[in-house]
Amino acid sequence: MPDFPLFPLVELQAAASAGNQWVALTLRVDAGAEEQGAAWHALFDPPATPATPATPDLLAALAPLDCVLLIPTPAVLTPALLALMPPNRVLFAIDAAVLADDAARRAMAALQDAGYRILLDGAVPDGVTVPPTLRAVCRDCSDAAPAPAALLALFGPHLARGVHSAARFDACAKAGFSWFSGDYPIHPAPSEQPDDGSSRKRMLNLLGLLLTDADTCDIEAMLKQDPTLSYHLLKLANSAAFGAAAPITSFAQAIGRLGRRQLQRWLQLLLYARQREDGLANPLLPMAALRAAQMESLCAQLGGDRDAQDLAFMIGVFSLLDVLLAVSMDDIVAALKLPPDDAAALTCRGGPLGRMLALVETAAPTPAAIGAAGIASAQWWHSQLHAYHWAIQVSRNV
Repeated sequence: MPDFPLFPLVELQAAASAGNQWVALTLRVDAGAEEQGAAWHALFDPPATPATPATPDLLAALAPLDCVLLIPTPAVLTPALLALMPPNRVLFAIDAAVLADDAARRAMAALQDAGYRILLDGAVPDGVTVPPTLRAVCRDCSDAAPAPAALLALFGPHLARGVHSAARFDACAKAGFSWFSGDYPIHPAPSEQPDDGSSRKRMLNLLGLLLTDADTCDIEAMLKQDPTLSYHLLKLANSAAFGAAAPITSFAQAIGRLGRRQLQRWLQLLLYARQREDGLANPLLPMAALRAAQMESLCAQLGGDRDAQDLAFMIGVFSLLDVLLAVSMDDIVAALKLPPDDAAALTCRGGPLGRMLALVETAAPTPAAIGAAGIASAQWWHSQLHAYHWAIQVSRNV
């Protein structure tokens, strides 16, 4: 295997359909052009050393989603590397500028002959003809989206990256994109329907019960006031994830099946399970699960005990409550009477958990930022795989 001195940092992001369902994951490595091949090899066939814990298999951890590898040129894809990348799971988004090179064009044709799917990433150089077999595109749409219907004549799926607002999402969809990645879920369009505040108050009351370890009967009484949350809890308890031998038909049975600790975690996440006004799945659910699981994983790897891991998980889940409830985070932490350290982590990213949260919510933190937090690059990669695996399972079971 090629030598790579340090485990590469990976910018790993979910790509969702227009219906807010995760369909693929994009991966970009933090490595120079000459190190790209070695970096990808380290991810798909990680080295085992006494100082490095066993790394989960990338494709197994991210199954069943496809992986879109953002690479500058097909030249980095050696036969040994391709042997680790099954065509039914791996796509390549290749810089469109390399179409000006005959060798790169031949390499992409050979990849397609081998069954790989290719997306042209970025603008095609002037005067260069695009081969008719390359009909899917990938674009960074952080600054602008293509014109409406610009891509409809091309066979997709087309991936829009850098989609950071509801308005940009709509513009990309009108252009013909069907896959979207970016932080648009945390910048939703303003609601057109008035909110009387009763739903928010009920949710905050339920969170308060969970935080104070309230009696099961009190939690059950609150659940009965929220049919949507009740439905999702019973659906979860009956899912294959918990191997229910007999149908769960009551809240008490669900609580008994899940256990108090798991109940608290799942109810924190299930707050995000409500459908939006347009009837689509809430894109905040997998994002909350992702943040929570990565916070928990990092806490565990840094030596935190079970209670510390639970707290890290909670901070990750709660970090999107202001978006979910359309209420300031200051008002939320005040309503929940959170301790000062927990409140600071959420309101100003203060303290150790706040600094960890700031890393987790950054799409591509720098090596310096990760190192300053005392986290090794291999630990960061472990936390990413664990978090995405968990978030994928949550989105499929809720």
